Amino acid sequence: MSPKRNGFSLIEVMVSLVILVIGLIGIFNLHIISKQGSFESFQQTQASYYANDIINRMRINSSQLATYNGTYTGSTIASAKSCDVAVGANVICTNIETRNWDLFQWERAFAGENEISSDNENIGGLDSPTACISVNAPNVTVVITWKGIRTSSDGAEGQADVVKDCGNSSDRRRTLVINTAIIT
Repeated sequence: MSPKRNGFSLIEVMVSLVILVIGLIGIFNLHIISKQGSFESFQQTQASYYANDIINRMRINSSQLATYNGTYTGSTIASAKSCDVAVGANVICTNIETRNWDLFQWERAFAGENEISSDNENIGGLDSPTACISVNAPNVTVVITWKGIRTSSDGAEGQADVVKDCGNSSDRRRTLVINTAIIT
């Protein structure tokens, strides 16, 4: 007659713990991948916002459309006369001053200067951004490139020259291209 067994043996407990740990590792890795995907998506949204922002600024100041042409890295325009329009502001700017102010603010925004950490580091904006504006009136192409988290193919691969020439070629380069027309 065999003795009656109650409870689990040590081997059964160890096997169940191993299975539990493997499952937790899988959930942890899934969490990391989802955070990376969420950040990549956020960067894409930010790039779209910045591209549309400069397009709207160009529409407002369409007499200077051709002079927005160029490559911008976040520090191209060193300073500009403040041409903000606010209640009670008595600032009168020429169209050229307005263009310089538009580009100054835009570059500071996509470089992350609007969000500063406690040790004065830019923490907002895009990672290693480069923006290119190509104007062939009335057609305008705005390209924004930045560095993504994960490696993949170069975001400018197979694109037009204006896109390929914007930013540094890399397997982490992400690109956003907006083509539009601005009637002057």
